[in-house]
Amino acid sequence: MAYIYKAGVIGGGTMGSGIAYVISYSGIPVVLKEVDKEKADKAYQTIKSLYDRRVKKGKITEDEAERRLALLEVTDSYEPFSDVDIVIEAVFEDLDVKIKVFQELEDFVPEHTIFATNTSALSITAMAKATKRPDKVVGMHFFFPAPVMKLVEVIPALQTSEETVQTVIEFSESLSKLPIRVEECPGFLVNRILMAYMNEAAWALLEGEANAEEIDAAAREFGWPMGPFTLIDELGVDVGVKVAHILYEGYGERMRPAPLLDEIVKEGRFGKKAGAGVYDYGKGVKPIEEIAENLRSKLGIKKREGFDFNRLMIAMINEAILTLQEKVASTRDIDLGMLAGTGFPQSKGGGPLMYADILGLDEVLKMSLEFEKKYGWRFHPSYLLKKYIDAGWLGKKTGKGFFEHV
Repeated sequence: MAYIYKAGVIGGGTMGSGIAYVISYSGIPVVLKEVDKEKADKAYQTIKSLYDRRVKKGKITEDEAERRLALLEVTDSYEPFSDVDIVIEAVFEDLDVKIKVFQELEDFVPEHTIFATNTSALSITAMAKATKRPDKVVGMHFFFPAPVMKLVEVIPALQTSEETVQTVIEFSESLSKLPIRVEECPGFLVNRILMAYMNEAAWALLEGEANAEEIDAAAREFGWPMGPFTLIDELGVDVGVKVAHILYEGYGERMRPAPLLDEIVKEGRFGKKAGAGVYDYGKGVKPIEEIAENLRSKLGIKKREGFDFNRLMIAMINEAILTLQEKVASTRDIDLGMLAGTGFPQSKGGGPLMYADILGLDEVLKMSLEFEKKYGWRFHPSYLLKKYIDAGWLGKKTGKGFFEHV
């Protein structure tokens, strides 16, 4: 297993700057590249402000901040990458752009350098194929905001060597992060499971079962730190819609995006960053319920009554079970990923599989079948759920489900 003595980051936006900050804060030299000097200087100031904030809060001294900030170099050139052991790209979420970055890097970095991508949904295998070092290409998906969120998904491509995977896992741990190994699939692990929940919220809003504030309030009452619509506005509705379509392309009808999401993006309501998303942040746009009502009428969708928050949670649980069935990640890592990556309520078990055990797997199946009858095939339960029930492993009440209960 290799050791990371120096790292590189490509892209000085919010994620790239956050990742470079995390690396320098951990005591590892890091060089960050932007397309020009102006953007490089802006990235430096962003990272410096993160250090200034920690000093102000009394987390570190000014001397400590200066020492760690001194480990950071910002540049608009590839030249300082001549001795890096890993490069993490955090550029625009476009496969061709990311491939171009890796291909440009080939001539500037050593042969042993690992190419890590911070993509949230794109094909890592396709990126690996486009390089001269496919065995050294890997997904290293940080969560927003990188300085705060502990989770890192480590995702091997088909070509990635085991040495590369283990090096990146160990590197992630050296950054005080919680790495989980995830087999490559559309959306990887956390975004895939989370989008099933968020998409179901959008369907419920489109179908008129409840308004956005009521759905968000139900999520907070359940124990989530924020509701699904507040969350998508924070992350960017445009980003969420892009991921939703990647999942739809990968999984078909089960992941068909609620048309309301596309409609929001068409109106330029990209979220909090744009002044309006699902909610209005001072831009003066019409209420989302009005857009939903107009779209419902246009598409001939019948208005529904009786919102049940379990609709969102069963969608999430079923997707989590499917990832386990497909061996995308271990039982432990699925729940750890959802806890550390999304803030899944600890009061409800800290993850969808433990929550399923608490509910009872027979009850999960019952609700799945009821929702399938009402809402359609996307609630069709997995064979793994039925297999556990056939074994009598119903969860906490029988002492065994997805986890052991003593």
